[in-house]
Amino acid sequence: MTYYENLRVIREDRGYTQKQIAEVLETTQQYYSDYENGKRDIPIRVYIKLSDFYNVSIDFLAGQTDIPDPVRTNE
Repeated sequence: MTYYENLRVIREDRGYTQKQIAEVLETTQQYYSDYENGKRDIPIRVYIKLSDFYNVSIDFLAGQTDIPDPVRTNE
């Protein structure tokens, strides 16, 4: 699965619409749709926001691991 397909899968699994996620990211539904369709590169700030929102690691969102749990430290 590609990194942009992961965005669609996690969004749908969590029951959100593209419009709802676009609102979280403070952008338009069309702009967010371009992320999910691989038409637009995903900036790191968007990965960070989505990682926090979904409570998953950026590596999971980017398709680098199948383990969704973020590794957090208290440092």
